[in-house]
Amino acid sequence: MKAKPLWLALAGSLVLSLGCVGTASAKTIDVVTSFTVLSDVVQHVGGEHVNVKSLVPPNGDPHAFEPSPEDAKALGSAAVSFISGEGLENWFQRLATASGAHIDPVVVSKGIQTHTFEDEGHAVTDPHVWNSIPNVLIWVDNIEQALIAADPEDADAFKDNADAYRQSLRTLNEQIHQQINAVPKAQRKVLTSHDAFGYYGEEYGVTFLSPLGMSTETEASAADVAQLIDQIKAQHIKVYFIENSNDARLIKQIAKATNARPGGELYPEALSEADGPAPTYEALMRYNTDQIVRAITSE
Repeated sequence: MKAKPLWLALAGSLVLSLGCVGTASAKTIDVVTSFTVLSDVVQHVGGEHVNVKSLVPPNGDPHAFEPSPEDAKALGSAAVSFISGEGLENWFQRLATASGAHIDPVVVSKGIQTHTFEDEGHAVTDPHVWNSIPNVLIWVDNIEQALIAADPEDADAFKDNADAYRQSLRTLNEQIHQQINAVPKAQRKVLTSHDAFGYYGEEYGVTFLSPLGMSTETEASAADVAQLIDQIKAQHIKVYFIENSNDARLIKQIAKATNARPGGELYPEALSEADGPAPTYEALMRYNTDQIVRAITSE
């Protein structure tokens, strides 16, 4: 076998060396997010340039989360942190104080037109903004700007990732509208554990009723439950859903009293594990929509 010329062998070695250096030196920044839905959106925008940690784990409740010392340590060393805001993560400020973090979190819901409900005589902002894809498009804008500020060297990558993700989300939004619009409006009524689907209902035209308010930390009174049962019967709501991050006992009791049938499990505010049905935000929106449409169109 004829030996390669020395210059060619050296050139090949140099290319391999440069390739290894380029791969090893790809810059990444540590990012902390409050819960899994937000973590996935940040990961899509950040791509290979971010190491993302979600404080609330898969299937976890972002309302009633109890942070650990390890969470405080991660937050204290993060280059940037993200929360949804609007009262969702009431525990976050305590964690930030304990962590010694000197950088305020990025509130990704800034700029979203929120709506309020009356809860125990007070106007409460609904924090579950991500259940409407147009709201998450605003998240993407805010995340893109924050990552560029934290890591200007990778600005082009963040912009490209954000553009591609926005296009994918817009396509999914159109698909969900088509699915829901194919169902007669009178059938688009369901019962869920707590009031997490207000933005979904507003965007896609579905009516949701629930025994609890915006937060799973609230408790429904006997009078509230009785009133809800009457309302379910009056509106002929025939299907109920449990939620992956909440206790299902109360919703099952109400369903029994109203003869509502089970529609399955929805993912209102937490992703599933990687091998579950909703490991990403887009998968969550597809899965929830498929479950709702299947339930309200079945006899």
